[in-house]
Amino acid sequence: MGLTARIRTRDGWAVSHAVVTVTDMTGAQVLRAEADAEGAVRDATPLAPGAYTVVVTAVGYAPAAASAIVTASGRAEVGTVTLARQGGTELPPPGVWTIDPAHSSVAAVAQHLGISSVHGRFTDFAGTIEIAPDDVAKSRVEAVIRAASIDTGNGMRDTHLRSPDFLDVERCPEIVYRSTGLTEAGSDRFTVHGELTLHGVVRPVDLDLVYLGTGADPWGGTRAAFRATTELRREDFAMHYNQVVQAGIAAIGTTLRVELDVQAVQGESLPPA
Repeated sequence: MGLTARIRTRDGWAVSHAVVTVTDMTGAQVLRAEADAEGAVRDATPLAPGAYTVVVTAVGYAPAAASAIVTASGRAEVGTVTLARQGGTELPPPGVWTIDPAHSSVAAVAQHLGISSVHGRFTDFAGTIEIAPDDVAKSRVEAVIRAASIDTGNGMRDTHLRSPDFLDVERCPEIVYRSTGLTEAGSDRFTVHGELTLHGVVRPVDLDLVYLGTGADPWGGTRAAFRATTELRREDFAMHYNQVVQAGIAAIGTTLRVELDVQAVQGESLPPA
């Protein structure tokens, strides 16, 4: 097979309409192929050994280029090529942005029985992002989650999670995150420093944040997208409940992986539903 590649967006989705062009060192085009519905490119045309440039284009995305070395096998394995939204790589315009819960998710993953994972999400939350005009490091974020909105797909388990053993939603109805600072970790990556109030305990928590881009929506507004992750230890927030099923194995892991997919609308309010 001459060429293999995978074309993905920055948050991992396949770009099914991407076009891959391969040129040799003289700039002459030697191969052109299109990605399939899964974002995969597979072209059996053999390539002569040597160095090539691979350019990936797709409507709505900024072009991306990669280098490829073809050996005597005649194959060029490009791997994964990531495309960014056209015009969406610049940071969002300064000002207030309102998190859209209908197009965002707040999820957590815990280990179960030491062999698998249980996935949960909160369905009721709100928040704002304020992009600073002069120094992005001075930007701020605040979010409030209704603890009782936890949903793991199992009613009995969700009732237990709302109890004093875990979230204690009667005594601590809200989970609150307020940022205290921002550190750039790359052109589109940041570390958000902040304080998380959970189960009545306030702890510093950092979020690993990836900015995914900005674009127009169908309602005449502008939206920005982000993905953030962090890990929390239940003991840090006074949630000590556990059931040991056998020596060294707990029913529920002590560490939670938190995964946030955020879409925010420019302005201080959301568009009409």
